[in-house]
Amino acid sequence: MSEPTPAAKASRHRRHPVARHGILSSPHPFVQVLQILGAVVAVLAISIGAVGAFAVWDAARALEESGVSIGDDESSLPPTIGEIEGGVNMLVVGTDSCEGQDLELFPRCAHDDGGERNDVTMLLNISDSPRRVTVVSFPRDMIVPIPSCPTKDGGSNSAMSAQMLNSSYMYGGLQCSVLTIEELTGVDIQFAASIRWTGVINMSDAIGGVDVCLSDDVQDAHTGLNLTKGQHTLVGAEALQFLRIRHGIGDGSDLGRISNQQQFMGSLVRKLKSGAVLANPQALFGLATTALQQVNNGQLVLSSSLANATRMVQIAMAVKDVAYEDIVFVQYPTEYAPGGARVLPVTWAADVLFQAIADNKPLKLTGEVSGGNGVEVVGEADGDGTAGSPTATPDATATPDATETPTADDAVELPSSVTGQTAKQVTCTRAEP
Repeated sequence: MSEPTPAAKASRHRRHPVARHGILSSPHPFVQVLQILGAVVAVLAISIGAVGAFAVWDAARALEESGVSIGDDESSLPPTIGEIEGGVNMLVVGTDSCEGQDLELFPRCAHDDGGERNDVTMLLNISDSPRRVTVVSFPRDMIVPIPSCPTKDGGSNSAMSAQMLNSSYMYGGLQCSVLTIEELTGVDIQFAASIRWTGVINMSDAIGGVDVCLSDDVQDAHTGLNLTKGQHTLVGAEALQFLRIRHGIGDGSDLGRISNQQQFMGSLVRKLKSGAVLANPQALFGLATTALQQVNNGQLVLSSSLANATRMVQIAMAVKDVAYEDIVFVQYPTEYAPGGARVLPVTWAADVLFQAIADNKPLKLTGEVSGGNGVEVVGEADGDGTAGSPTATPDATATPDATETPTADDAVELPSSVTGQTAKQVTCTRAEP
């Protein structure tokens, strides 16, 4: 690993069974956030025509009553709906709770220890004008400090200097995960959400599936997933298996799994923006109903600041016209700890990333598309993802350089230890050699 430059140092401011397994991650929650935001927009649009007005009122009431505090909740909103002012930082967590899960799909839940950990942790940033979207994934096994966190009984846990990131939710729920990522990154997080397994299955069914690509046949006994080489449309439990798969792809690590999840997210973004979902009021109304069910049954938890229909619409409007190349999925940079079982933060490289985000600069990826060799670039999406652009479909004949991303002249070149891809790039999952 190369040494950071002085400037980089100075920038730091501070119905197949889905097995529950300690080293498997839970599904990607960013998927649900995008679906919910789009669904709320559709419900409100329908209500303007005097159809579904009661559903709008009931949805808003249910969301607000379900919100949990993350310590810095906003209570006032402008009287009209428009793009949210300024930027947005939202933490999204996927947990491994067995509460409310189907034992047929999750047989290991029969022997559950009752704990709830955050196996997937992501920070979603939406910049101020010009709008850009950056999603930073944090490896679950990364060793980080965990600050003192409030407990449900009004007390607090002691701060810890070195723990796996996925223990933060267990120590203090959503608020503790927020505090942990704030301490690690120096970013002020205004919104947060967490999702459990069954919620992902139900939402995947409601959206009608997400297209994924495999460069090789993939078999994984840990999740029960078996897919052949080529294109697949995944729904329900199979989508969950794909998001959780680690063994059988890339180098078998959690880093490869993160890039596999990024492939899924990129494909989902292209589907939502292409008009297949966002332009279909009936589909979005179904998503809204399903999302509310997940809130009501405890599978989806929102912070008080996010559990407001008006606020969600404002956030959705801020991202609707962001170009594909400005929607970037990256992994927080890491290096393996001695012994190779855990990873450690590479903070100097992360400082470059977060300073570029704070300065609202375009990002240029110079590293590999996958930290664990989990995916490869096979083409680019049609159109640019903005209003009026062509429907996004993979171009199987294009072979762009996996380490280059088209950006503006003032783009910040990220260190090679920051791996990732954009929504413009079409990637396919690689099997484990």
